[in-house]
Amino acid sequence: MRIVVKVGTSTLAHPTGRLNIRRVECLCKTLADLKNAGHEIILVSSGAIGMGVGKLNLPGRPADMPTKQAAAAVGQCELMYTYDKLFEEYHHTVAQILLTGSDVENEVRHRNFRNTIFRLLELGALPIINENDAVVTDEIGVYNTIGENDTLSAIVAVSVSADLLVLLSDIDGLYTADPRRDPTARLIPEVEAVTPEIEALAGGKGSSLGTGGMATKLSAARMATAAGTDMIIANGADPGVLYAIVEGRPVGTRFLARKEHAPCK
Repeated sequence: MRIVVKVGTSTLAHPTGRLNIRRVECLCKTLADLKNAGHEIILVSSGAIGMGVGKLNLPGRPADMPTKQAAAAVGQCELMYTYDKLFEEYHHTVAQILLTGSDVENEVRHRNFRNTIFRLLELGALPIINENDAVVTDEIGVYNTIGENDTLSAIVAVSVSADLLVLLSDIDGLYTADPRRDPTARLIPEVEAVTPEIEALAGGKGSSLGTGGMATKLSAARMATAAGTDMIIANGADPGVLYAIVEGRPVGTRFLARKEHAPCK
């Protein structure tokens, strides 16, 4: 399978912003093993700003744009250094791609991105993608910024015609209510369509270091499933859960691709 895996800041980092070494090592080991099994893996990784917050010893996620961009520039170095070092231990080469909204909106640049990523996959590399937070800002507008990596991962999955998109988060999946507040909340194992009723279940944003939340994940699900790609939300506390997902076992919440757009097998 061609699988896009998105990992959030809350999975990669401790609340301090410092790298969660044990979890990142497990993630890289699992993805390397899945590549060894013949799957094509694309990683969409958050964490640059969170890593920069820790590296610069900031008290929390910065509110002003210049500090946010500075944290991203510092954190991106540490993030890619870590990925390069860990994947090298399993004899896999990583490649970094930083995107902006313009790279998606502009037909020529989007085609260049697709050509690059397909060639990287042909060469056996593992592309690691993030938004270029050091140069884009939320204030520039939708044509220059994507905003958060749930949306980015769906864009990537659609662009490369992925078989599966997996969002690893700090929650087990979509619930009937917020499980942190309602003990009667039940996990929804499968969603056939992102209806207004499903959208009503989304709460606010996630961790203090991240930018996503359930609403952005549902938006990603709508985009991916419309293009024929299944999407799964699962808890990234144990990245080894990817084995169960690839084997087709029920994990988290699976959003089913729309059948009329599903690719022929």
